[in-house]
Amino acid sequence: MPADCAAPPADFNFAGHLLAINADRAAKTAYIDDRGRLTYGELDEKVRRAAAALLGLGIRPEDRVLLLMNDCTDWPVTFLGALYAGVVPVAVNTLLTPADYAYMLEHSRARAVLVSRALLAKVSAALGTCRHCVQHIIVSRDGADADLGGTLDFDEWLAGREPLAAPAATLADEPAFWLYSSGSTGKPKGTVHTHANPYWTAELYAKPVLGMCESDTVFSAAKLFFAYGLGNALTFPLSVGASVVLMAERPTPEACFARLTRLRPTIFCGAPTGYAGMLASPALPARADVALRLCSSAGEALPQEIGERFTAHFGCEIIDGIGSTEMLHIFISNRAGDVRYGTTGKPVEGYEVELRGEDGKPVGVGEIGDLYIRGPSSALMYWNNRDKSRETFQGAWTKSGDKYSRDADGYYTYAGRSDDMLKVSGQYVSPFEVEATLVQHPAVLEAAVIGVADTDGLTKTKAYVVVKPGQQADDALAAELKAFVKSRLAPHKYPRQIEFVGDLPKTATGKIQRFRLREQETAQAAQGVHA
Repeated sequence: MPADCAAPPADFNFAGHLLAINADRAAKTAYIDDRGRLTYGELDEKVRRAAAALLGLGIRPEDRVLLLMNDCTDWPVTFLGALYAGVVPVAVNTLLTPADYAYMLEHSRARAVLVSRALLAKVSAALGTCRHCVQHIIVSRDGADADLGGTLDFDEWLAGREPLAAPAATLADEPAFWLYSSGSTGKPKGTVHTHANPYWTAELYAKPVLGMCESDTVFSAAKLFFAYGLGNALTFPLSVGASVVLMAERPTPEACFARLTRLRPTIFCGAPTGYAGMLASPALPARADVALRLCSSAGEALPQEIGERFTAHFGCEIIDGIGSTEMLHIFISNRAGDVRYGTTGKPVEGYEVELRGEDGKPVGVGEIGDLYIRGPSSALMYWNNRDKSRETFQGAWTKSGDKYSRDADGYYTYAGRSDDMLKVSGQYVSPFEVEATLVQHPAVLEAAVIGVADTDGLTKTKAYVVVKPGQQADDALAAELKAFVKSRLAPHKYPRQIEFVGDLPKTATGKIQRFRLREQETAQAAQGVHA
């Protein structure tokens, strides 16, 4: 642990901590959303009103409430209001189905739902199939009038309460909030975090690595329901008194450009897919039209070519790192002035990292191993899922499910998810390594690589490729791409097959879902057998 990083006290409420450290910034802008601005003073009052309003509904400390809102100022008010009251907010993805929400409501036993008007129909459909009885629905109007059908209006609900005078007497190590892990298979896992966990991510990453400070304005394309976005747009800026830009709509390149040029944030946080889309857009703004001093990337490893092109255009480094829902934010990262594109950088001070082989022992330099992390922001457990909890949270260590290698200089390089790794000709192949090479070709926008069985039942690599606008996707380009990869990687790694597609399956947070491509291949193979 860094010598100058003090642990929070045993009695600790994270929302109370944030309000206290910003008490002298009452007139400063905390949030800018699509409707207007919210000062730190207004945030303080609304958070404490939300806390009182939750308790006024008969919701008790440690009860859960589901938070399903698009990014607007009502989101941090609700999240922090729940923490302030000792209530546990369960922040969920806004892009899921009613069936997903029905599962989450039953799994969390949430006593109330706080929802954006635009998402109310999904909640209503979920409640129609849900055995668990939600007692209250509070609707944020998103700045529009609507018939809320017997639910509570968010603004009226807040206005009817006196602000709660003091935060709940919570402990640093007690459950504060849940985030659902977007696993590639099976049901999502309710990941339980403490009041101390976000404090640690700010102290260990936001301040020393991003160098975030009061004069910054932060804009995160990653949404608040995502662990990465929660740090970017709430924990980090509020821990230093910075301002935050929130955007309710999808983070398309054009939507991001509008905020980057009009509001001129100094820090932008995105994902590799988003950075690739921005660079490919004809509307890409000039360097002089933005005020960026630093960018952050997570969700997937950032291809070297994307990082280098972005920096060449904007004169601004992208600090690529890896975090997880289980660790709450980034624990390996590049640093400003020490960015080695194509790698994820070095461990963040305060975290320990090990790469272990199949025998559980540490691997050597240059060898691929399973990534384990030890640090103070690790989640407590997966709620009601002991088997998965034991598999992931192993004593002081958390198993990430990622594979990495480490070079002689101590830089870590992503080798793929543990369940995505391929063994071709008896040797491991990282799909990401092949994908990162493919996107260096000027015709390629995105690529995803999986393993498929050949006629002898042996695993070979297959690439799904999205080409840039104006490029001809044909056999000639496929042959050119194979030769391109061969010229840069070991011969056994080049994709034996290339299929051109219009887009790639992704999670709501932009991660490529290779398992969907594997399922597609399996289905096609089965059809071929039965044809």
